[in-house]
Amino acid sequence: MNLSIERARSRKPITLLTILGVLLLPAIIGGILVAALQNPTERLDTMTAAIVNLDEPVTIDDQTTPLGRQLASGLVEGSDDMDSNLTWVISNEEDAVDGLADGSYQAVVTIPAEFSAAATSAGQTISNGSGSPEQATIRVTTPDDGLVADDLITSQIASVAASSMGTMLSEATMENVLVGFTTIGDQIGEAASGALELADGARSAADGAAELPDGATQLADGAAELGSGASELSSGLGTIASGTRDAASGATELGNGLTSGAAALNQSGLVPDQLFTAADGAQQATAGVKTGVDDLAEGMNALLAACVGRETTDPVCVGLADMAQGMPQLQGVAGAASKAAAGTATGLSAFDAEATKNVAGQLNTAGAGAISLADGLTQLADGTDQSAAGASALGTGATQLSDGATALADGAGELATGLDTLATGTGDLAGGLQTATEQLPSFSDDESTSLASVIADPVTSNAEANTIFGPTAIPLLAAVVLWFGGLASFLVMRAHTARTLTSRRSSAWLTLGAFGPAAAIGAGQGLLVALIVQIVASYDAATWWAFAGTAVLAGVAFAAVNQALVAVFGGAGRWISALIGVVAVATGLISTVPGWLASIGAALPTAPAFTGLIAANGAAVAGLVVWGVLSLIVTTVVVALRRTTSAKAVLAAA
Repeated sequence: MNLSIERARSRKPITLLTILGVLLLPAIIGGILVAALQNPTERLDTMTAAIVNLDEPVTIDDQTTPLGRQLASGLVEGSDDMDSNLTWVISNEEDAVDGLADGSYQAVVTIPAEFSAAATSAGQTISNGSGSPEQATIRVTTPDDGLVADDLITSQIASVAASSMGTMLSEATMENVLVGFTTIGDQIGEAASGALELADGARSAADGAAELPDGATQLADGAAELGSGASELSSGLGTIASGTRDAASGATELGNGLTSGAAALNQSGLVPDQLFTAADGAQQATAGVKTGVDDLAEGMNALLAACVGRETTDPVCVGLADMAQGMPQLQGVAGAASKAAAGTATGLSAFDAEATKNVAGQLNTAGAGAISLADGLTQLADGTDQSAAGASALGTGATQLSDGATALADGAGELATGLDTLATGTGDLAGGLQTATEQLPSFSDDESTSLASVIADPVTSNAEANTIFGPTAIPLLAAVVLWFGGLASFLVMRAHTARTLTSRRSSAWLTLGAFGPAAAIGAGQGLLVALIVQIVASYDAATWWAFAGTAVLAGVAFAAVNQALVAVFGGAGRWISALIGVVAVATGLISTVPGWLASIGAALPTAPAFTGLIAANGAAVAGLVVWGVLSLIVTTVVVALRRTTSAKAVLAAA
């Protein structure tokens, strides 16, 4: 069946089959593209990928850690959140290369030998406090002749798997770090308690040390007094020793005199007056010696009383004890001499001529006693000298003790100050440690696990990438196929009638006459494309009606624009229309196109159609209406210009 529509570049009429072909062309193209590109991830099981696991497991805390095996298992089996939807094959390097070459595998994921070592290096560095952390990597290889989106699919899957493995390792590492915070906090708390106890002890020690200077000062004063007294004792003992030696000399002379007197008495039988004088002197001398010896014994006992507790440790006390052992013998000798002298004096006072013969014997006895007394006095003098030396040593030791006690007092004062400073500093340390303990976080095992999970993966998204091309793929494809549908209409039909010059109808009527069939075809194309899209995308009713209305309007507007391009540029207009479709595809696929190209895309008639098909809006509708009206005006102007000619052109046509 022929229609009254002029065919472009031919006088043959357009048939219904031609119109049907033009009408169905966008729907067929759109249906094929949408079916091929919509939700490609649902058919990933048609892709086969190989896994080559070269990883060498590592041993951590006596436990083997095969992370490469775990990653391969995760790729093959999927995870709790998502099943694996590729067909995975565990392979080796040689088979993987052959599979890529012959098309058996669309991708090969290679896990290197050092994967486990590198993946655990960060945790080991934290645990050991040293080391060089490395980033674990996996390699994805695709064939050189692979399809356009295959690289994107396999790389994305491998990237997600590696990211999931990294998140798992990060969670384990962070959990250990958080548990370490809790342990450190507990240990610092224990250190704070110990520092507090040390501060209390140092404070008590400082208080005790503060009392030492007074005691040491008193000791120094007592030792100084002891030294002074010992010096005076030494001097006195020296005087006693000197007097004792003089008495010993006198006793010796007395003994010699008595002995001589006894000899003379035996010869003469008379007692001279000098003998009475000597007897009295001997009695006085021996009495004085006895008194001095008794005084020495009393002083010796007083010194020994002061040595209680130091009898075997103090050299002075040891010397005094040795001297004291000889004092009883010395006292006995002095007493005996005193008694002998007294007896001699008494005997002389009662002496008469008849007793002369007995006097000589008594004188001999007295002389021997005096000589013995002299020996005793000599021993006493030696002992007294030793006592004087001991007393002098005592004085020196007491002076040194006084100096030491004074130094002790000074040192004790400094010790008290130092201990007080130590107590203050330790108290500050305890307070600082307690503050650190309070500021360090502490977590239970469950809290550590939960927090580590968030820290390891702090940002997430609720976006679902069910399709590689996103939700705008269908609107883009619909806009492009409708544009090429409008181009197809004017590949078949004329932009205006061949009888433009001779027709009696107005230019506007001629424009609309050519536009009407194309507009009807464009509207039908829009409706068919909307029906095909609904089968694939399953829009809700409101969304589909908005989509369908925009598609019908876009089909009509694109018919008007293509009519204007062909009317103005002729056959070149069809080439320009094809370029517009290509630019629409290029600028609609990705946002990283060059700025100049993006600006051109935004100015094309396909831009409002693309926007309106994504989400119906008044601006998109207005843009399509403006493009349609302006295109009809341009076509009308071109038709009007074609309706004028010259006589030369008419004659040439004749």
